[in-house]
Parts: sequence; C-alpha cells; structure tokens
Amino acid sequence: MSAALEIRITLAGAERVVAAGTTAGEALDADGRSVIAARIDGELRDLAAEVAEGDVVEPVAIDSADGRAILRHSTAHVMAQAVQEIFPEAKLGIGPPVENGFYYDFDVKEPFTPEDLKRIEKRMREIVKQGQTFRRRPVSDEDAREELAAEPYKLELIGLKGGADDAGDGASVEVGAGQLTIYDNLDPKSGDLCWKDLCRGPHLPTTRVIPAFKLMRSGGAYWRGSEKNPQLQRIYGTAWESREKQDEYLHLLEEAEKRDHRKLGAELDLFSFPPELGSGLPVFHPKGGIIRKEMEDYMRRRQAEAGYEFVNTPHITKSSLFETSGHLPWYADDMFPPFELDGTEYRVKPMNCPMHNLIFRSRGRSYRELPLRLCEFGSVYRYEKSGVVHGLTRVRGMTQDDSHIYTTREQMADEIKSLLRFVLSVLRDFGLPDFYLELSTRDDSEKFIGDPAEWEEATQALHQVAIESGLELVNDPGGAAFYGPKISVQAKDAIGRTWQLSTIQLDLNQPKRFGLEYQAADGSRQTPVMIHRALFGSIERFLGVLTEHYAGAFPPWLAPVQVVGIPIADAHAPYLQDVAKRLREQGIRVEVDTADDRMQKKIRNAQKAKVPFMLLAGDDDIASGAVSFRYRNGEQKNGVPIEEAIAEIVDAVERRIQV
Repeated sequence: MSAALEIRITLAGAERVVAAGTTAGEALDADGRSVIAARIDGELRDLAAEVAEGDVVEPVAIDSADGRAILRHSTAHVMAQAVQEIFPEAKLGIGPPVENGFYYDFDVKEPFTPEDLKRIEKRMREIVKQGQTFRRRPVSDEDAREELAAEPYKLELIGLKGGADDAGDGASVEVGAGQLTIYDNLDPKSGDLCWKDLCRGPHLPTTRVIPAFKLMRSGGAYWRGSEKNPQLQRIYGTAWESREKQDEYLHLLEEAEKRDHRKLGAELDLFSFPPELGSGLPVFHPKGGIIRKEMEDYMRRRQAEAGYEFVNTPHITKSSLFETSGHLPWYADDMFPPFELDGTEYRVKPMNCPMHNLIFRSRGRSYRELPLRLCEFGSVYRYEKSGVVHGLTRVRGMTQDDSHIYTTREQMADEIKSLLRFVLSVLRDFGLPDFYLELSTRDDSEKFIGDPAEWEEATQALHQVAIESGLELVNDPGGAAFYGPKISVQAKDAIGRTWQLSTIQLDLNQPKRFGLEYQAADGSRQTPVMIHRALFGSIERFLGVLTEHYAGAFPPWLAPVQVVGIPIADAHAPYLQDVAKRLREQGIRVEVDTADDRMQKKIRNAQKAKVPFMLLAGDDDIASGAVSFRYRNGEQKNGVPIEEAIAEIVDAVERRIQV
C-alpha cells in the first residue's frame, strides 16, 4: 500500500491506517444490522460515507438512542413511499423520528382511515422485505427545486434552508444550513429509483434492516405547527430494534391506556373538563377536591416546618411588570392576550416570580433575613396550543406550589443542597422514589439574557450539588429558562415512564432587573441570588401523574374515601355507623353503604371505586365486637377487633404507605 493511498483514522481510541476510499462501514467492520451508522468527528453519517485523514470514527448501534432515531427515520421514509404508491396524489410534509416512534405528514384529500393504515402497513412490509437501498445524494438548491417541483411543502423548506430551527418541529431532518441532500430508495437488484425524499440523513443501509414496526394512528396536524397553515394528515408509527422490544413497548401502551388519568378521573368522579369553560381548564369534583386539599395541606405543613412564609398575589397585573422581569420579550407567545382597563394594558399572570420580587422590594431588607423563603399556591394561566393540551398534564389554567428563595451569594450552595433534599423527600412521601436529575443550561443561541460569567457560576453551583447528591445526572444543553440554569427532577412512575416534576432554578438576572437589594453585614448594599422552586410543578399536573402512577388506587392518605363500611344485612348498618363515627374521630374519611344492593355488589362497587379498606359486619362480628377487614386487592381478614382495625387504618394513613 503506497503512502499516497493511505490515510490515518482513529478507531476505538487507537490510530489505524486504512486505504483511501474506505467507508465508515468498512472501517468499523459493521454488519449493517447491529451497527447501522457511524459517528465521524461527532457527526452522524451513513455507513457508506468515506472516511478522511484524521477522522475519529465511532460505531452507532441500532439499540442506542441515535441508532433508534435513525431506524425510525428510515421507517418514516418507507411509510411515505408506501403512502405515495397507494395515494399518488399525496403531497409530502415532514417525517421526523420522535420519542418511541416516528410520524409523517401528508396533504391528502380525505383523512386516512384504519383500513388505509392496514393497506399502508402491508405495503411497507413488502418494501422492507425487498431490501431497498438508502443512497445519499448531494444536490444544489436549483436541482432540488427541479426534482421536487411537484412537492410544494418541500419547496417551502428549501426556501427556509438555514432557518430550519424556526421552520417547525421536524424540519431540521430535511434541511439545514449546508448543502441539500436527497435520499433515494433504490431497487436492490436493478438499482432503479423506487422513491426519493429531501433529507439530511443518515439512514439505514437498506430497508431489510428494519426489524419491527407498526403504524399506530392518524390525525390532523397543521403544517409547520401553525394554525395559520393548511391542516395535513399525520400518520404515527413505532419502530424498534427487535420484535421483543416492540412487544414490550406495545404492552406499556396498553398499561398506560388503562392508567389514563382522563379516563380514571371520570370513572372515579375526580375532575372534568366542561367544554363551556374552554380547553385546558379543568374543574375538580368533591373527591378530586379532597386529594388536592390533602396535597396542599401536606405541602403547607412541610414548608412551614422548613421556614417558608406564605404569600398571596393577584391573578392579573399590568403588562409592564413582565417587561421589567424580562418575560414579555421571551415568553409572550405563551401568555394570554392583553386586555385594556382604564387606559392601561393588563394580562393574566403566567408565573408568580415577578410579584414575589415586588414583595421582597416592598421594604428594606437585611442579610439577617436571608435566606427569605416565600411560597404561594398561585393560580397562573398559560396559552398552550390546542394540539398540546392534554388532560391535567398540559393545561391552560393551573395552580403552582411556587416558591422563591432569596439568599446571599455565600448561602447559595447550601440552600440548593437543602432544597434538593427537601424536594426528594417530598416525592418519596408521594410514592415516587425512583428518579434522576437533569441539568438544563444555556447554549450559544440568543434566547438567554445576562452575563455569561454569572451563568457559568450558577451552572457550576447546580452541577456541584447534583453531583454530590449521588443521583444520575443528565445534561440538557440549551434547555434552561431565559434567565438561568435549572435542575429538574425526572421521576419514574410505576410502569417506568419518566415525568419531569420538581425544578430548582438559579436566577442572577431578575434581582438586578427589579433592583432588589439587601444590606450586608459590612453595611454595603448587595443584590440577592434568587432561586425558583416548583415542587409539584403544578398541582394539576402532579395529580395527573399520581393518578396514572397509582392507576387511580391512591394510597390511603390520599384516597378520597379511605374506608367503606359494608353491612351484610340492613340490621348490621347501625353497628358499622358506630365504627364509622370512631374512625371519623381519628380523622378518617369513611362512608357506610346503606344502599339496597346486595353485599357482593357493594363490595364490587367499593373495589371499582378503588377504596383502600372495606369493613364488613354480620351477626358474628357484632357478637365479638369485630369486623371483617377486606383490602382493595381482595384479601380479607375475619374477626378483627374494632380497635385493631381502626389502629391499622390510622397507621397506614399516618405513615403514607400503600395497601
């Protein structure tokens, strides 16, 4: 091998000499099934890409996060090809990979039906079996426009080249700031073109590498996510590295459907969403109100014990307040429109922090008062697009358990440590003990305000606390709020799904914008550090998560009805009423079912309502001063003395255990 035909690359941390023209797949000795792409100098590339002098080449496995995204994006191409073969008039929108799957948008005359999806999926399986090759082809803007002249949405994306980040969700998979590329699907035998799409890639080597996929559903979606644009038809699918992994995911979906808090909320009479109020504005029924009250009472007690002071602020304010805070230029799209009163523009508040700043500023402050911990169950209102509103977990009107802590620079690290311990202990009390941390920081974009040096100081403070916690830490570059970095607690529920719940954000910007000061020990005037802390996030969302985590079977301390007394015959009801009276004296929420139904139906009703404890009584129980103790799972203990039964129920409630 002559030196002129050799190049040096780095593979698995070691330098290696290969022939010029060697592909990434050849360098990695990739089989195209377990390793399906390469990362070359940090950039994802096809296995067919040639390596160059000095390249650092790494394998991308199909079961990695990047590998799954490539698999799903390739499957989206197969789906789009199948759609255009069955519906030749269909115009292509965007088809990116998403969490757990993919979608593609189409402009078609009629919405897709379930039968259409079956036909599309059948044709997809034929394409996969055929083993069509994905081939990347660079094109000029002019050539791309000529080739895609019949695809108006692709032409629009070409015109937006370089601004893909602003073009809508998924646009970055099609165009970027560099040269345009088209991916051809080629017949493996003849090499003839079967289909093509504007795309940045990378893709699988062939369609045959797709191990498992399934089309899930279809629905409407606005082009580039804007209600001002045409509505297209979106088909969602999922794809996985093995049939087993896909079966696991589909089972998870079945379990998630059973746990859907919207369905359970109606079945258990907890909350509803009256259309007369508007999208994303829930109302809580008496039983849901009990759960909310228990949540709030618990948090009020814990915060009082931790030295928080409760405040209250109005629901509306002059718009100028959000100009001072910096929210208006950065957050206006998430606010409800302003309204005018007495010649002044007002808005309903989307957050509480600016008002808490006014409370801090209302009089002189001394270092002796710090840390000053203000908290509020504050109602806020945010304009969420109708397409993303989802039950209690994405609403337009919510109540935040909001807290803002003002500290000195010297107190900052210790306060963050204390806050994180506080947050994690609360989540454990609610039965969510499995979590990790996510650190959201700024990037080089222009959506952040303030001194980069101060951002670095705040970021390092959060990072150090996160590391010392011993929990897994995941970085989220660019995910910070415009005013400061944050730690988010990502909690796993009973079926392994992750929810972002509590957040701790460091803010070195708002105190300056509001001119907040305190008198330091040396008599100088200093600016405090501000820490934003939302523990539930919002009560609505947290309750939605808890409902799904527990599948509606709340632990006794949260259950709207903790005990139901079930008399075997009407004559036994007074005895259970006396037991119920004694339970109420212990603060237990108890009902006695005196309906005309048979005992067996009353038991079924209580189990359907997911009541933790049932107390049954008949002649033998009354004679011995006992009850038959029945649990939610169907287990039963007979002849339990009343005192023991009451003690067990009270103990379960006080210790916040699940039964």
